[in-house]
Amino acid sequence: MMKKLRQEFADTMLEVGPLDQRLVVLVGDISHGILQPFAKECPDRYYNIGICEPTIVNMAAGLNKVGLIPVVHTIAPFITERAYEQIKLDFGYQQLDLNLVSIGGAFDYAQLGCSHHCYADVSLLCHFKRSAVTIPGSPVEFNVLFKHLYNKHLINYFRLVEQPHEVEFAPNDVHFGKAIKVRDGRDATIVVVGTQLRNARSAADALAAKGIEVEILYYHTIKPFDEEALRASAAKTKNVICVEELSAHDGVFNLCMRACLGMSDLKLRQMAITDFVYGYGSYEELCERVGLSPQHIVDQVSSVVG
Repeated sequence: MMKKLRQEFADTMLEVGPLDQRLVVLVGDISHGILQPFAKECPDRYYNIGICEPTIVNMAAGLNKVGLIPVVHTIAPFITERAYEQIKLDFGYQQLDLNLVSIGGAFDYAQLGCSHHCYADVSLLCHFKRSAVTIPGSPVEFNVLFKHLYNKHLINYFRLVEQPHEVEFAPNDVHFGKAIKVRDGRDATIVVVGTQLRNARSAADALAAKGIEVEILYYHTIKPFDEEALRASAAKTKNVICVEELSAHDGVFNLCMRACLGMSDLKLRQMAITDFVYGYGSYEELCERVGLSPQHIVDQVSSVVG
């Protein structure tokens, strides 16, 4: 089984922290156990601020003002939605540098209900001109992307998934700002992010049994968005289905439409989250409830191609 992304975050901090004395990690009362090796190695650069997300952002701004590189880590809705005003004022307006590392986006924390769900975080962070937004779906993706971005004087958002997609990429498969072609196809292009890569691959196998060959483009980087890869694939297949655990109102589908402006004879379809997911259940049960299961992908592709 693939290592959890949260554990990779802790391991990467332990890898980078001793080499860069400017790196400081602030957490919102989560991940203490797995971050203890970092805390012992860098005892003056690890702080648990508690459940005070706006305060964490304010403190991170102060640290950056004196030349340090802050890494802020907590649950997605609490840092991106609850503390958004502080991110805007302290880092957007003042042109400061920040690394936000969230966990529990979309409905990853299915068992905790909609208070812990988050669908609009990617859209919110994309609004900053200086932001880079990523959704690493495997440990190697986070490690490569974090080391590439963390000291580049940007507002970086790393949206960690709770459920890795289980595809083993090599480090040199992962390039910031570039999509990964996971599967070649001729009939339709599936654009997919995060854990949904797992469902897209299952759907692709089922579709192949029906004689439909899909191409899968996997995006770990949302901003900047690799328009070139999508346009090349869309020109070949003429059908694009975007599968994302993000808000249907402003997510990756919006980027796909912009990328494909001016292309003729092209069909585009969106599979995303249209409303709050009420109630509880497993991650797989909630995927089924919102229409993001392998069978839903099969049905959508079959409808477009057929």
